[in-house]
Formats: sequence, structure tokens, C-alpha cells
Amino acid sequence: MLRRTLNLGILAHVDAGKTTLTERLLYEAGVIRVLGRVDDGTTQTDTMALEQERGITIKSAVVSFELGGVTVNLIDTPGHPDFIAEVERVLGVLDGAVLVISAVEGVQAQTPLLMRALQRLQVPTLLFVNKTDRRGADPERVLDAISERLTAAAAAVDSPERLLSVLAENDEALLEAYVDGDGVSAERLRSELAAQTERCAAYPVFTGSARTGEGVEKLMSGIVDLLPAREHDPDGPLSGSVFKVERGRAGDKIAYVRLFSGTLGVRERIGEEQKVTALSVFENGGAVPSPQAEAGQIAQLWGLRDVRIGDSIGDVPRRAGHHFAPPTLESVVVPVQAEDRAALHTALTQLEEQDPLINLRQAGDRQELFVSLYGEVQKEVIQATLERDFGVAAEFEETTIICVERPLGSGEALDVLNTESNPFRATIGLRVEPAPAGSGIEFRAEIDARTTPHYLFKTFESFAEHMEQYVRDTLREGLAGWQVTDCLVTMTKCGYSVPDGPPSKRGPLSTAADYRKLTPLVLMDALKEARTVVCEPIHRFHAGLPADTLGAVLPVLSKVQALPEPPEVRGSWATLEGDVPAGRMNELQQRLRGLTRGEGVVELVLDRYEPVGKPVPTRARTDDNPLDRSEYVFRVTRSHLVSGDSRGTS
Repeated sequence: MLRRTLNLGILAHVDAGKTTLTERLLYEAGVIRVLGRVDDGTTQTDTMALEQERGITIKSAVVSFELGGVTVNLIDTPGHPDFIAEVERVLGVLDGAVLVISAVEGVQAQTPLLMRALQRLQVPTLLFVNKTDRRGADPERVLDAISERLTAAAAAVDSPERLLSVLAENDEALLEAYVDGDGVSAERLRSELAAQTERCAAYPVFTGSARTGEGVEKLMSGIVDLLPAREHDPDGPLSGSVFKVERGRAGDKIAYVRLFSGTLGVRERIGEEQKVTALSVFENGGAVPSPQAEAGQIAQLWGLRDVRIGDSIGDVPRRAGHHFAPPTLESVVVPVQAEDRAALHTALTQLEEQDPLINLRQAGDRQELFVSLYGEVQKEVIQATLERDFGVAAEFEETTIICVERPLGSGEALDVLNTESNPFRATIGLRVEPAPAGSGIEFRAEIDARTTPHYLFKTFESFAEHMEQYVRDTLREGLAGWQVTDCLVTMTKCGYSVPDGPPSKRGPLSTAADYRKLTPLVLMDALKEARTVVCEPIHRFHAGLPADTLGAVLPVLSKVQALPEPPEVRGSWATLEGDVPAGRMNELQQRLRGLTRGEGVVELVLDRYEPVGKPVPTRARTDDNPLDRSEYVFRVTRSHLVSGDSRGTS
């Protein structure tokens, strides 16, 4: 039987009220009898002790309820910018979303980022202007800001004129009726609104208060009528995606999977070596044990010891990569007690399973443990989690910025097999060129398919995918140790050896490991020729402060290398926008708080990367240092002997 399911994300800037809205939806749907409160730590989705203590969402949470014949799997996501990675992992499994905006604060720093991500992924979205019961609420002002800063296709459902004007932009018949003044029925408006919402041509805007329940019933009708509940085929091919991993009380891994198609049961194998040992699905508010999960459901799976976030279950279409900027800060983590070093490494490894973007690194002569961070709140949460969940007291050293490297020009390198300088059984030629800022890494294989080791890879495309992964792995550390980005890497030459080949190719059989190990040497030689520039992250800041403190604040901004634009003053309140280097963010926040009697607030969003001045910062390497050929070959050869590597396929 086909199941009508809606996997719904609730997204917002911090403190806009999305967890309160989640609680209200569960209450109105009859899942809970008493409304919990964020301030009291009694909500259904903020179940972590740290969430309850801090009054913020740290981890995404899933709850399920029935609404108008549709099973809604609701995913509550963090609003604090330090935990944006949790939002990113959820985006790819959504059928629809509700973006919550405060009627008091309006469009805040993170709101446009969330909206752009939803638009890029073509996720049908409703906007809910919340907190209309609060002092200072101004829904009309917020609606204007939504139209200006988020989307011109914002369709106010409570304003027939505004609604009609937005829908008429995409429907000529409606436009004619609008211009001629013939009138349009409410039924036709609703039908057209649903159609345009599904194809992301319109974004319905609701207003109300999650705290009092005002307007929530209309929003719930909109969720059922306007967002596309999907019919999923449980008899189709198995297709699912892992978007969250956590550890149970016994330390066992629990994978959260969105099933797009097919049915998955207990004791079924995932791949060759992993088997589902237990399974739960979300129904009527919580997760309940089940013998199987069907298409459209979100399931918890036990038994997949090697599972990672982003893994596919069955056949899943390849999705776009990152939707938000990566972390721009990092810090060394050290145990308070030296004997806890091994336990600290184990604990951080498990935290990386749950949040891969902390990017645990072990680098430098002392093999220090580095983690990547979005901000100080995330650092505090990691520190508290280490002590509370793992019994490891740890300290963080000074937070530093994470730079990137970009190629300055073009560079090319070639290593040919059976030559003295090349100890690996492969020929690789690579060219590196600059690409537009923000474009990331692009790989192309411009080689004759007949020159690739066809006996290792079933298709040329498979070989190219492996080479692309080797290139991306290598570019994690460039000439100065920072990740290389915004570049085009082209494979220009390829060759392999076989025992019975011509003299130029004759030798032991080439393996995938030869290509994997040779790629860093060739790519670093190409980068040396191209040269790179180290770039630091620049953040956009938006500050609100009492107008009478501007005189004290403006001189301090220059001291932290911030570049403000002219302030905007409205009565007793002023707003400031501008740029600040990531390395001075914390200082800006701290000094602003002190200079504004604790009333000033500042929001920061990564805007771009710019070349850093001298001295150029470097980063300790974690690889085998392919910048030094002899050292690299020695290290790779030594690790091969120690591990007993039989020169396998990857």
C-alpha cells in the first residue's frame, strides 16, 4: 500500500521560536497533552541535558504525527549558527519546510542563508511569522523585509491582494483577472497557491504565535494542503540516506535513515559486511520498535558499525554538496590529565561520527588534537559533552582561524611509470588552474580511456571517480597546509603496467593503491608551479546597540580591523553592518558587550575569503608530506611495510 508521508523540516534563526512551534504542532495534533516550555527544558525535541540547560537546540530531533491523512515526520533543527552543520545534514531528506521568522526581530543573519539553501534544493517552503503576541511585533514590517531580503514570491495568505499579485506573476490568466478587476475565487487562489508552492514559485506566509496558538491552525492546514505529501512505493528498489548518527547508552551506533523507496527489515544486510540488528520507526510522537521500515519513513537502525553520515542505503541519487560555509575556526583540545589522552581521542572520534565537520586532526610534532569549530558556544558544548558523556575533562587552547589556499596561476606535472623518480606503478599527469571564488574543486579526466587500468575498474567513469577522490583527499592540505579550493584539476596523462605488456609498460601489475599514492606527489608538484595564495575568512557583521553608545563603539571597530558602513539610527536604537576578519570576531563580540552596557548584540555570517597579509600563516600537516618527495616515499613505504599493505584496490 502506498503511504502518504511528508518529511517536514522546521528551520529558523536562533530564538525565533521554532522549538516552541514544534511543541505547539504536537499538541494540536494530539500527540502530547501538555505543552512543554523551552525555558523549563520540558519540550519533546530538546531532550539533551545541555539543550535543556542552555535553552537552545543542539541536535536535530525527529517526531511524528498524523495530520489530515498524512504522516508528518517533523525534524526540529538547531537555530544557533554554531550548529548549522546539523541543519545541513537534514536538508537533503526533506519534502517540505517551515521557516520561522520572529515578528519582533524580523529577518535575522541566518534567515537568508537558510532560505537560499531551501531555494537551491527546491524544497517547498512555508514561512511562519511568529511571536505576533510579543511587544514590538510588526508583521507588516517583517513581511516587507521578507519580500526584500528573502524572496519577492512571498505570498501573504491573510492578504488576498498581496496573495493575488504574487500568484499572478506566474499565471497569465490570473494576471488578466487581476488587471481587469474581474475577481478570483478563493478556491482558485488556494489551488494555484498549492501548485506554485510545490514548484517553489511561491512561498506562502502565515502569521501567528506558537506560544498562544494564534494562527497555528491555519499553518497546519497549509502544511497539509500546500506542501507536497509524497506517495512512496514500499515495493520499489531500496533507496535511503543516513542523515544522523548517534550513540546509544551502551555505546552502540544508531543511524537515522530517510527511506525514499523500498522496504528495509531487521537482519537485512547493508553491503557485504553490515547487518541491521534492530530497527525503530517514528510514530505518534516517538520512535517505536518495528520489524521493518517502509518508503517515506524515517528509521533508526542498529548494527551498522561502520555507518557514517551521508552514507547511502541502496541506490540514492547523488546530491549536491555543502549548502553552508564550513567552520572557520579551530582549536587544540588537550586532556586535563595526561593519562586521558587516549580516552580523549576516542571520545572526539565518536563526536566526529555525529558531526563530521569538526574534522578531528592529529598534527604537528606533538601530534596535537585539532577540531574545527563554528564558534565559542560549540566549543563550550563539546567541552561539556566530553566531561558529561565520556568522563574526560578537557581544555581548549586559543581559538585560531582556518584559512584556505587558492591557486595563483596554472601548473602542470607528470610522473611516468618505470622511471627512477617514480616508485609507483602508474603514470599520472595533472594540471591545476584557478577557478572562480566560491566554486570549490572541479575535476576533469581528459585522457584516453584505453590508457586506464581497465582490469581494476569496471568503467572509465569509475576510474575517474576514484581519481577525483584521490585529488580531493590530497587538496585537504596545500603548500602552506591549508585546504586548497576554487580550482580546476585536470588529469592529462595516465598509464599502467602489466607483466606481459610492451617494454614501456612491462612490470608488476599496477594497483589502485599505486594511483592513490602517486597522486599527492604529482598534484603537489603542479601546485608548486601554479603557486598558491593563503586567504583568511571575512565575516559580515550586523550589530544592534543603543544609539548613545555609538561614540564609544566606532573607534573600537577599527582596532579590531572591522570595516563598518554608516550606522542607521532609529530613535534610541542604532544598527551597524560591515566586515570583520574571522580572527577578530570574538574580540568584537566581547568588546561590544562591554561598551553597550550589555545591551548590544552582534550577528556574524561568513561572507568571503581574502588574501591574508604577511607573515603568511601555515598549518601543521597531517599527511605524509608529499611536498618532500624523499620523505613522502620513505613514509609511504614504511607504512606499507608496517601495515602489511598488499597494494590493494584503495
